[in-house]
Amino acid sequence: MTEKRADMGHGTSDMGELTDIHLITRREAILRVTAFLGGIALVGGSSLLSGCRAPNTDAPFTPEEIAFLDEIAETILPETSTPGAKAAKTGAFMALMVTESYDAGDRKIFREGMAELDSRSKKDNGATFMSATPSQRLALLEKVDREQRTHSIGRENASRRKVGLAELPVEDIGAATAITTDTPAHYFRMMKELALLGYFTSEIGVTQAQRYAETPGRYDPCVPYKPGDKAWAPHA
Repeated sequence: MTEKRADMGHGTSDMGELTDIHLITRREAILRVTAFLGGIALVGGSSLLSGCRAPNTDAPFTPEEIAFLDEIAETILPETSTPGAKAAKTGAFMALMVTESYDAGDRKIFREGMAELDSRSKKDNGATFMSATPSQRLALLEKVDREQRTHSIGRENASRRKVGLAELPVEDIGAATAITTDTPAHYFRMMKELALLGYFTSEIGVTQAQRYAETPGRYDPCVPYKPGDKAWAPHA
Protein backbone atom coordinates (compact mmCIF):
# COMPACT_ATOMS: atom_id res chain seq x y z
CA MET A 1 0.00 0.00 0.00
CA THR A 2 1.03 3.55 -0.51
CA GLU A 3 0.99 6.20 2.18
CA LYS A 4 -2.04 7.91 0.66
CA ARG A 5 -4.67 8.28 3.39
CA ALA A 6 -7.29 10.75 2.08
CA ASP A 7 -7.79 12.26 5.54
CA MET A 8 -7.67 8.87 7.16
CA GLY A 9 -4.19 7.96 8.34
CA HIS A 10 -1.34 8.78 10.66
CA GLY A 11 1.32 11.08 9.30
CA THR A 12 -1.17 13.29 7.39
CA SER A 13 -1.78 16.96 7.97
CA ASP A 14 -5.06 16.14 9.73
CA MET A 15 -3.23 14.21 12.41
CA GLY A 16 -0.76 16.99 13.19
CA GLU A 17 2.86 16.54 14.14
CA LEU A 18 2.87 13.24 15.99
CA THR A 19 6.42 13.78 17.19
CA ASP A 20 5.16 16.61 19.39
CA ILE A 21 2.52 14.52 21.19
CA HIS A 22 3.32 13.22 24.68
CA LEU A 23 1.60 10.62 26.83
CA ILE A 24 -1.97 11.78 27.36
CA THR A 25 -5.00 10.83 29.37
CA ARG A 26 -8.03 9.08 27.94
CA ARG A 27 -10.01 12.36 28.12
CA GLU A 28 -7.31 14.23 26.20
CA ALA A 29 -7.08 11.39 23.65
CA ILE A 30 -10.83 11.59 23.00
CA LEU A 31 -10.68 15.37 22.66
CA ARG A 32 -7.77 15.13 20.21
CA VAL A 33 -9.45 12.47 18.08
CA THR A 34 -12.53 14.72 18.03
CA ALA A 35 -10.34 17.54 16.70
CA PHE A 36 -8.80 15.24 14.08
CA LEU A 37 -12.31 14.43 12.86
CA GLY A 38 -13.29 18.06 12.37
CA GLY A 39 -14.39 19.10 15.84
CA ILE A 40 -17.65 17.13 15.84
CA ALA A 41 -18.10 15.12 19.04
CA LEU A 42 -17.35 11.41 19.05
CA VAL A 43 -20.26 8.99 18.90
CA GLY A 44 -20.85 7.81 22.46
CA GLY A 45 -18.36 10.40 23.67
CA SER A 46 -19.97 10.99 27.05
CA SER A 47 -19.99 7.27 27.79
CA LEU A 48 -16.39 6.92 26.64
CA LEU A 49 -15.37 9.65 29.07
CA SER A 50 -17.43 8.54 32.04
CA GLY A 51 -16.97 4.80 31.65
CA CYS A 52 -20.74 4.29 31.89
CA ARG A 53 -22.53 1.82 29.65
CA ALA A 54 -26.03 0.61 29.02
CA PRO A 55 -26.86 -3.06 29.64
CA ASN A 56 -25.88 -5.06 26.59
CA THR A 57 -27.44 -8.39 25.68
CA ASP A 58 -26.01 -8.49 22.14
CA ALA A 59 -24.02 -11.49 20.99
CA PRO A 60 -20.29 -10.81 21.44
CA PHE A 61 -18.11 -10.01 18.45
CA THR A 62 -16.73 -13.18 16.92
CA PRO A 63 -13.01 -13.67 16.12
CA GLU A 64 -13.94 -13.29 12.44
CA GLU A 65 -15.67 -9.96 13.11
CA ILE A 66 -12.68 -8.71 15.11
CA ALA A 67 -10.39 -9.72 12.24
CA PHE A 68 -12.70 -7.75 9.90
CA LEU A 69 -12.37 -4.67 12.15
CA ASP A 70 -8.60 -5.14 12.24
CA GLU A 71 -8.50 -4.91 8.44
CA ILE A 72 -10.68 -1.79 8.43
CA ALA A 73 -8.39 -0.17 10.99
CA GLU A 74 -5.28 -1.31 9.11
CA THR A 75 -6.60 0.31 5.92
CA ILE A 76 -7.08 3.56 7.84
CA LEU A 77 -3.75 3.27 9.69
CA PRO A 78 -1.49 0.96 7.68
CA GLU A 79 2.02 -0.12 8.54
CA THR A 80 4.59 2.41 7.33
CA SER A 81 7.78 3.21 9.22
CA THR A 82 5.83 2.21 12.33
CA PRO A 83 3.51 -0.77 12.92
CA GLY A 84 -0.07 -0.37 11.76
CA ALA A 85 -3.40 -0.70 13.51
CA LYS A 86 -3.58 -4.47 13.17
CA ALA A 87 -0.32 -4.89 15.08
CA ALA A 88 -1.85 -2.77 17.86
CA LYS A 89 -4.90 -5.09 17.98
CA THR A 90 -7.15 -2.14 17.23
CA GLY A 91 -9.98 -4.38 16.02
CA ALA A 92 -10.35 -5.92 19.47
CA PHE A 93 -10.38 -2.44 21.01
CA MET A 94 -13.11 -1.30 18.60
CA ALA A 95 -15.25 -4.34 19.42
CA LEU A 96 -14.80 -3.81 23.15
CA MET A 97 -15.72 -0.13 23.03
CA VAL A 98 -18.83 -0.77 20.93
CA THR A 99 -19.88 -3.53 23.32
CA GLU A 100 -19.14 -1.65 26.53
CA SER A 101 -19.80 2.02 25.67
CA TYR A 102 -22.28 2.40 22.81
CA ASP A 103 -26.02 2.35 23.31
CA ALA A 104 -28.21 -0.24 21.61
CA GLY A 105 -29.04 1.99 18.65
CA ASP A 106 -25.41 2.81 17.87
CA ARG A 107 -24.35 -0.82 18.34
CA LYS A 108 -26.95 -1.81 15.76
CA ILE A 109 -25.75 0.86 13.30
CA PHE A 110 -22.14 -0.24 13.78
CA ARG A 111 -22.82 -3.92 13.14
CA GLU A 112 -25.06 -3.18 10.18
CA GLY A 113 -22.26 -0.97 8.85
CA MET A 114 -19.89 -3.92 8.87
CA ALA A 115 -22.32 -5.86 6.69
CA GLU A 116 -22.80 -2.78 4.46
CA LEU A 117 -19.05 -2.48 3.86
CA ASP A 118 -18.86 -6.13 2.90
CA SER A 119 -21.82 -5.76 0.55
CA ARG A 120 -20.34 -2.67 -1.11
CA SER A 121 -17.00 -4.40 -1.52
CA LYS A 122 -18.73 -7.26 -3.35
CA LYS A 123 -20.54 -4.76 -5.57
CA ASP A 124 -17.49 -2.58 -6.32
CA ASN A 125 -14.76 -5.21 -6.40
CA GLY A 126 -16.46 -8.55 -6.90
CA ALA A 127 -14.91 -9.71 -3.64
CA THR A 128 -15.65 -9.55 0.07
CA PHE A 129 -13.84 -6.88 2.05
CA MET A 130 -11.54 -9.52 3.53
CA SER A 131 -10.74 -10.89 0.06
CA ALA A 132 -10.25 -7.50 -1.60
CA THR A 133 -6.79 -6.12 -2.26
CA PRO A 134 -5.39 -3.34 -0.04
CA SER A 135 -5.88 -0.79 -2.83
CA GLN A 136 -9.49 -1.89 -3.35
CA ARG A 137 -10.16 -1.60 0.39
CA LEU A 138 -8.62 1.87 0.48
CA ALA A 139 -10.66 3.09 -2.51
CA LEU A 140 -13.87 1.82 -0.90
CA LEU A 141 -13.14 3.38 2.50
CA GLU A 142 -12.20 6.70 0.89
CA LYS A 143 -15.58 6.73 -0.85
CA VAL A 144 -17.45 5.85 2.34
CA ASP A 145 -15.39 8.40 4.28
CA ARG A 146 -16.54 11.19 1.96
CA GLU A 147 -20.12 10.09 2.54
CA GLN A 148 -19.73 10.09 6.32
CA ARG A 149 -18.19 13.58 6.28
CA THR A 150 -21.22 14.94 4.46
CA HIS A 151 -23.49 13.02 6.84
CA SER A 152 -21.69 14.18 10.00
CA ILE A 153 -21.53 17.83 8.94
CA GLY A 154 -25.22 17.65 8.02
CA ARG A 155 -26.02 16.53 11.59
CA GLU A 156 -23.86 19.29 13.02
CA ASN A 157 -25.49 21.90 10.79
CA ALA A 158 -28.94 20.72 11.82
CA SER A 159 -27.94 21.42 15.43
CA ARG A 160 -26.51 24.81 14.46
CA ARG A 161 -29.71 25.80 12.67
CA LYS A 162 -31.67 25.21 15.86
CA VAL A 163 -29.62 27.80 17.75
CA GLY A 164 -29.02 30.21 14.89
CA LEU A 165 -25.32 29.53 14.33
CA ALA A 166 -23.58 29.71 10.96
CA GLU A 167 -23.41 26.37 9.20
CA LEU A 168 -20.23 24.49 8.36
CA PRO A 169 -19.38 24.25 4.63
CA VAL A 170 -20.03 20.92 2.94
CA GLU A 171 -19.53 19.77 -0.65
CA ASP A 172 -22.77 17.85 -1.09
CA ILE A 173 -25.21 20.51 0.11
CA GLY A 174 -28.27 18.63 -1.11
CA ALA A 175 -27.48 15.51 0.87
CA ALA A 176 -26.43 17.47 3.94
CA THR A 177 -29.55 19.63 4.14
CA ALA A 178 -31.77 16.54 4.13
CA ILE A 179 -30.18 15.42 7.40
CA THR A 180 -31.79 16.38 10.71
CA THR A 181 -30.70 16.25 14.34
CA ASP A 182 -32.65 12.99 14.64
CA THR A 183 -30.62 11.34 11.88
CA PRO A 184 -28.43 8.59 13.41
CA ALA A 185 -24.65 8.77 13.25
CA HIS A 186 -22.92 7.24 10.22
CA TYR A 187 -21.42 3.81 10.82
CA PHE A 188 -18.08 4.71 9.28
CA ARG A 189 -17.82 7.72 11.56
CA MET A 190 -17.88 5.26 14.46
CA MET A 191 -15.34 2.96 12.85
CA LYS A 192 -12.92 5.73 11.96
CA GLU A 193 -12.97 7.43 15.34
CA LEU A 194 -12.58 4.16 17.24
CA ALA A 195 -9.70 3.12 14.99
CA LEU A 196 -7.93 6.42 15.69
CA LEU A 197 -8.65 6.33 19.41
CA GLY A 198 -7.65 2.68 19.75
CA TYR A 199 -4.40 3.05 17.82
CA PHE A 200 -3.19 6.28 19.38
CA THR A 201 -3.85 5.05 22.92
CA SER A 202 -2.26 1.62 22.34
CA GLU A 203 1.30 0.83 23.41
CA ILE A 204 2.42 0.87 19.76
CA GLY A 205 0.61 4.12 19.06
CA VAL A 206 1.93 5.78 22.20
CA THR A 207 5.53 4.57 22.11
CA GLN A 208 6.24 4.24 18.36
CA ALA A 209 3.86 6.46 16.35
CA GLN A 210 4.15 9.15 19.00
CA ARG A 211 6.85 10.34 21.37
CA TYR A 212 6.56 8.61 24.73
CA ALA A 213 8.18 9.88 27.90
CA GLU A 214 8.03 7.69 31.01
CA THR A 215 6.94 9.98 33.81
CA PRO A 216 7.73 7.77 35.70
CA GLY A 217 7.68 3.98 35.39
CA ARG A 218 6.97 1.48 32.64
CA TYR A 219 3.97 0.96 30.37
CA ASP A 220 1.59 -1.31 32.29
CA PRO A 221 -1.84 -1.70 30.66
CA CYS A 222 -3.23 -4.10 33.29
CA VAL A 223 -2.91 -2.75 36.83
CA PRO A 224 -4.79 -4.67 39.56
CA TYR A 225 -7.81 -2.77 40.83
CA LYS A 226 -10.16 -3.56 43.71
CA PRO A 227 -13.57 -1.91 44.14
CA GLY A 228 -13.15 1.11 46.37
CA ASP A 229 -9.54 1.78 45.39
CA LYS A 230 -8.73 5.37 44.49
CA ALA A 231 -8.34 6.11 40.77
CA TRP A 232 -4.84 6.53 39.38
CA ALA A 233 -3.88 10.14 38.82
CA PRO A 234 -3.01 10.97 35.19
CA HIS A 235 0.54 11.88 34.22
CA ALA A 236 1.37 15.55 34.57
